[in-house]
Amino acid sequence: MKLIILDRDGVINYDSDDYIKSPEEWLPIPGSLEAIARLNHAGYNVVVATNQSGIGRGYYSLETLNQIHHKMHKRLTEVGGVIDGIFFCPHTPDDHCHCRKPAIGLFQQIAERMRCKLEHVPFIGDTLTDVTAARVAALSPVLVRTGKGQLTLDKSRAATADVPVFDNLESYVTDLLSPEPN
Repeated sequence: MKLIILDRDGVINYDSDDYIKSPEEWLPIPGSLEAIARLNHAGYNVVVATNQSGIGRGYYSLETLNQIHHKMHKRLTEVGGVIDGIFFCPHTPDDHCHCRKPAIGLFQQIAERMRCKLEHVPFIGDTLTDVTAARVAALSPVLVRTGKGQLTLDKSRAATADVPVFDNLESYVTDLLSPEPN
């Protein structure tokens, strides 16, 4: 199985320090939905692993999160794409749960549900937490400059020195799907 794991906020959609608390606030980064569709058409399963502590903080409900994800699925369908699963952690950092990235619980759930090993599967994120989580779970971290990606690069050069960096999800997918030079 060809699999790609994506963080949500800052990779697929614009991020906000105030959280994405409603479907109206969920706005896709230009080219991200089309990039997911291109992955699908190239035979990749795409899943999302996302921390959603806004639920635990009381900023929005599980029902609202489902509405946000319904909008994301609908917009993806419009461009011929699909996300095969969304795995999220609703807890705050103070909960010390096993599923909040950089812990590996979400990735263990993905491996179980998708019935595959995740070793070296790309995980595309925009924060040092995403990079750390990928490393701890034996995934291949990829960083995008969208969302908090550029800030992550500026603050954590040493920690991200060996991580492939792309301007956005679209540029990562273009590179991944480009034919190998002869």
